[in-house]
Amino acid sequence: MAGRLAVIGAGLMGSGIAQVAAQAGWQVTLRDLDDAATSRGLDAIRTSLGKFAAKGVIGAEEVETTLARISPTTELEAAADADIVVEAVFERLEVKQEVFRELDRICAPGAVLATNTSAIPITQIAAVTQRPESVVGTHFFSPVPMMKLCELVRGYKTSDETLATARAFAEGIGKTVVVVNRDIAGFVTTRLITALVMEAVRLVESGVISAEDLDTACRLGFGHAMGPLATTDLTGVDVLLHATRNIYTETADEKFFPPELLQRMVAAGDLGRKTGRGFYTY
Repeated sequence: MAGRLAVIGAGLMGSGIAQVAAQAGWQVTLRDLDDAATSRGLDAIRTSLGKFAAKGVIGAEEVETTLARISPTTELEAAADADIVVEAVFERLEVKQEVFRELDRICAPGAVLATNTSAIPITQIAAVTQRPESVVGTHFFSPVPMMKLCELVRGYKTSDETLATARAFAEGIGKTVVVVNRDIAGFVTTRLITALVMEAVRLVESGVISAEDLDTACRLGFGHAMGPLATTDLTGVDVLLHATRNIYTETADEKFFPPELLQRMVAAGDLGRKTGRGFYTY
């Protein structure tokens, strides 16, 4: 299965989704607000493909054929002929709803409208469209070219046909799929990691254990590839804070209330790897 894909948002997630889809033969339109953003996205894809080529995972010619399948644009109307659209913009409900209002107006009947959200209920995003049955969650994991999982999430009105198309797309670009049948805030993976991270931060905040030792305990005791605090630095401390606030707002469950330390780190700009400092210094 390969066709026409539009990816809305050329950041870390959007560029990664565009890359793996183009490698699998999809013609990809990569859209962001300005040329600088799409250029950064294309540069990230070029760098990622270059690393795979340097390791001998792909040939040099595949780098060029993959890049040739990706068309950058600043026009949302370029999504008009897409079979599938994957939105990967900022993790705020009102921002995503505005994109989906426009996609509903622009996209062809029968197009699958997917959102890469990690925590926002699909039903709330779909509700602003006239085709909620065509809206589905495709939660990819970062970095997309490396991570094998895709969490498919049903909204209240997502049709079986939409889910099946999204599954075929995700599996066709090399992902293993799990299906979340109800779009509770945080779904499954974000809910689990957020609960773990909030408790980890509280333990560090109260002086029970250092960040390093907590991560070591999770790696060696639970077999985690990375500890929860190193994972937070990789994902973005601000991203985790937004996610846990979304879940807390929806559930009023105290275990998802962000600890003061997390809020202060974000206020101070210690957002993890992207700023050079989070729970660790980079």
